[in-house]
Amino acid sequence: MAKSFSITRVYAFWGRLNSSFWFVPAMMCAVAVGLSFLLIAVDTRLGVGTVSDFGLLYTFGPEGARAILSVIASSMITVASLIFSITMLSLQLASSQFGPRVLENFMRDRSNQVVLGTFVATFLYCLVVLRAVRGPGDSSFVPHLTVAFAVGLAAVGVAVLIYFIHHIATSIRIETLLAQLAADGRAAVDRLFPERLVHGHLQCEDEPGGDRLADDFEDGSERISADASGYVQKVGMEALMRIAAEHDLVLRIETPPGRFVTAGECMIAAYPRDRVSEEIADSLRGAIVIGRNRTINQDLEFSIRRIVELAQRSLSPGINDPTTALYCIDRLGQVFGRLSGRDIPSPTLNDESGQLRILTEVILIEELACKAFSAIARYGISDADVVTRLVNTMGKLSRSLSPSARESIKALSEQVLIASEHAASLDFDREALSNLKNSDLTG
Repeated sequence: MAKSFSITRVYAFWGRLNSSFWFVPAMMCAVAVGLSFLLIAVDTRLGVGTVSDFGLLYTFGPEGARAILSVIASSMITVASLIFSITMLSLQLASSQFGPRVLENFMRDRSNQVVLGTFVATFLYCLVVLRAVRGPGDSSFVPHLTVAFAVGLAAVGVAVLIYFIHHIATSIRIETLLAQLAADGRAAVDRLFPERLVHGHLQCEDEPGGDRLADDFEDGSERISADASGYVQKVGMEALMRIAAEHDLVLRIETPPGRFVTAGECMIAAYPRDRVSEEIADSLRGAIVIGRNRTINQDLEFSIRRIVELAQRSLSPGINDPTTALYCIDRLGQVFGRLSGRDIPSPTLNDESGQLRILTEVILIEELACKAFSAIARYGISDADVVTRLVNTMGKLSRSLSPSARESIKALSEQVLIASEHAASLDFDREALSNLKNSDLTG
C-alpha cells in the first residue's frame, strides 16, 4: 500500500523533473566534470611520451594549454549567455503571441536544453582541466589528451550553435507549434483511450451486474479530502485499485484529472467508512497528484484547449489572423479523428473477480468536440472561411461517431451556420453559407 503511494508520487516528480529546463543541462555538467577527472587520470597514466606519439593531438606547453583552455572557457560562457538570452526572448514572444499555456512546450524542448547544456558543460570542463595544468618546473604536467578533447568540444559547440539558430527560428513558427500541440493531443488519446482494453478490468456496457453502488453509499462512505489546493495532474488508478481490492473498498473519484480542487475538498469517496483507517486514507490521498498547473499526461481536455486558445487569440481584433485559426481547426480535426476510432472505457472499474472497485467520470467525444468547436465559433462567427472550415471538419468527424454523438455535432453545425448567416456582411458569404447548410457536409 505504501509502495503504490510512493510510486505514484515518484512518477509525478520524475515527470516534473524531466520536463524542467535545468535538469538536462545540470546532468550534462555533472558528466563533463566527471569526464574531465577521468581524462586527466588517463593522461597521468599514459604519460607525456605516449600522448606525444599521436600527431593529431596538440602538444602545448603549460602556458599554451592554459591559454587555449581559457579561450574556450570564456567563449563558451559568452555563447551560453547569448543562448539563454535568445531563449528568454523566444519565451516572451511565445507568451505574447500564442498564450502562456504553450510555454511548457518551449520549456520541455529537449533541443534547447541540450544546446544550453553543451556550452555550460564545456565551460565547466575547461575550468576543471585548468587546475590540472602545472608548470614550468620539475613538476610540470600538461594533460594533452584532455586539452585536445576540450578543443573537440569547442568544435562541437560551433556546430551546436548553428543548429540552435536554425531550431529556434523553426520552433517559433505557428505551424511547428501546432504540430507539437497536435502530437501531444494524439499521445493523450493513445494513453487514455487504447484501442483494446487490457487486463480485463474495464467493464463494458453488456457486462452483467457489479456496477451498482450500495444504497447507503452517500451516508456510509468516507470522504478523502485534498491536503493542498491546485489542479489534479494525475490519478493513480492502479494504486487505487490495489488499495481498494486489498481492503475490500468501493471508491468513487470525485476529481478527475484537470479539475481544480481546494484544500479540504473531497477527492475520493471510499465505502464503507469503517474500513478506512487514517493510514488507508493517506494512501488514497497520495494516489492523486495535485500541482500548480494543468498537465497533458491524463488531461485530454487541456491538450485540446491549448489548440482552441490559439484559434481564439488569432481571431481576436488585436491579432486578426484567421489563417492561423484555420490551421488550428485542421489540427483539432486531426486529434478528434484519432479519438473517434477508440473504445470509450466504462466508468466502472472492476477487480479480477468482477467486483466493482472504482467509479469515475467518462469523457464523451461529442462533449469534447462541441466544447472545442463552439468556443472557436463564438470568435469567428462572422468569418465565412472559419465557419466553413469548422462545419466541414465537424461533418467529417461526425461520420465516424456513434448516432448520439453525430446528432450533437450536427445540431451544433446547424446552429453555427444559422448564426453565421446573420453575422455575414457580404451577400457572397451568405450565399456560400446557405449552400453549405443545404449540402450534406454537416453529416
